Amino acid sequence: MTDHSPTSGTDTPVNDRMLTLDRLRHLITGGEIDTVVMAFTDMQGRLQGKRLHAAYFLDVALKAGTEGCNYLLAVDVEMNTVDGYAISSWERGYGDMEFVPDWQTLRLLPHLPGTAMVQCDLAWLDGEPVLESPRTILRRQLDRARDMGFSVHAGTELEFIAFEDTYEAAHDADYHRLRPVNQYNIDYSVLGTTRVEPLLRDIRNHMYAAGMDVEGAKGECNFGQHEIGFLYNTAMVTCDHHVVYKTAAKEIAAQHGRSLTFMAKYDQREGNSCHIHLSLRGTDGDLVFWDEKKNARTKLYDSFVAGLLSTMADFTLLYAPNVNSYKRFAGGSFAPTAIAWGTDNRTCAVRLVGHGASARLENRVPGGDVNPYLAVAAMLAGGLHGVEQELKGVSETQGNAYESGEELVPRTLHAARERWATSEVARSAFGDAVVDHYTTMADVELAAFDAAVTDWERRRGFERL
Repeated sequence: MTDHSPTSGTDTPVNDRMLTLDRLRHLITGGEIDTVVMAFTDMQGRLQGKRLHAAYFLDVALKAGTEGCNYLLAVDVEMNTVDGYAISSWERGYGDMEFVPDWQTLRLLPHLPGTAMVQCDLAWLDGEPVLESPRTILRRQLDRARDMGFSVHAGTELEFIAFEDTYEAAHDADYHRLRPVNQYNIDYSVLGTTRVEPLLRDIRNHMYAAGMDVEGAKGECNFGQHEIGFLYNTAMVTCDHHVVYKTAAKEIAAQHGRSLTFMAKYDQREGNSCHIHLSLRGTDGDLVFWDEKKNARTKLYDSFVAGLLSTMADFTLLYAPNVNSYKRFAGGSFAPTAIAWGTDNRTCAVRLVGHGASARLENRVPGGDVNPYLAVAAMLAGGLHGVEQELKGVSETQGNAYESGEELVPRTLHAARERWATSEVARSAFGDAVVDHYTTMADVELAAFDAAVTDWERRRGFERL
C-alpha cells in the first residue's frame, strides 16, 4: 500500500489562501470541512474524481489514496467507452489507475459548503505515471524546460457566454433559443457587466478565496459574453487554477439559476477564446526573453517564437481539440487564421507583448474548450524545439494577418489530426504513446460528428431537398 501523505516541503502552499494538510485536518476535526474532493483532469479538460467523507479521507485515503477506472482517459465527451485506446479496453479488463495527490493544490471550495479539494496525478498500480494524463504531459515538458535551465510562467484568458436559462432548461430546449444575459455587444461596457455583476462578483470572490489571484472581469463582444481574468503564475499552478475555475464557474452559475458555456463557437457571432500567455525565466529568476542592455528581444526569445510557429500546425490538435473548435477560425473575427507573429497585433496567431520582465508571447489559437495542460505543453514543446534547434527568428507580420498570405492554421479537426499523427516533432517531444492516444481522441470525435445529423441539415433539406 502506497503512503500518499505529504513529505516535508511537498505541501507548501502557493499562497496563504491555499491549504496545508495540517490546516485541513484542523478544519475537519473542528467540523468546518466534511467533504474532500480528490480530482484529476481528463483528456477533455474536465475535473473527474470522487467526493470523500472527510473522516474517511483522514483515516484511510490520506495514506492509501483512492483509485478510478482507466477508462476515464479513454472515453468520449459523453463518457461512452470507445475502442482504439491502448491503455484501456474490454480486452485489458478496464482496470484501475491510482490518484496521486499533489498536496500543493489543496484548497477550499468556498462556493460549496464544507468542501475542500486536492488535485491529483495519475499512476498505474505499480507506481509508474500514466503518460497519457494531461497533467503528466505538461509535467514532462516542464521538466524538459528545467533541465535546459528555464522556469515557465503562464496565464490563461478564458471567455464564456452566460445565459438566463438553467442548465436543465437549456437541455430541455435542446440548447435552442437560449436567452443570453446581455442583448448587445458589451465589450468593456460597465453598464453591461453591471447587469450580471451578482454572478460575476460571486465567481471572482469565491475563486479568490479558493486561492486564485483574480484580476477582474470585463464584457466581451458576443451577447452575454464575459471574461474573468487571473494573474499569471508558474505554468502548472496556472493550469490547475484554470480547470478548477472552469468547473466552479459552471457550478456558481447553476446556483444563480443560470448557465454558461465555454464552447469555442456557440453561434455565428464571436467565439469563446482562451488566449494563453507564456514566458520563460532562468531557474534563478533571470530574464531570458529580454536583453535589458539592448532593450530588445533575445535570440533565445526569437528562436522560441520560431519553434512555436514551426510546430503550430502539427500541434493544433492540442490547441483546438474538438470539431467545434475550428468554427472560431474566421477572417476578421479576432480568432487567428494565419500562422504568424506580430508585435501587439491581434490578427496574428502569436502576439508579442510587453518588454523587460513583462516580455511574453500570447497564443491566440486556443478556444474556451481547450485543455490548458495540453495547450501549454504544446507551446513549450514547440518553443523548446526552436531553442534546441537554434531556429532563426521569423519575419514579423505587420498589418492585417488575415490577408498576409501566410500558412493557415488547420481549418478542420481532420486536417489537424493528420498533422499531429504524422508529426516527427510531436513524436520526439511527446512520445508515440501520447501521440497515438490523442490521435484516437480525434478519431473518436470525428466518428461521432460524421454520424450525427445536424440542425443545419434538417433546416436545409427537410422540405426543399
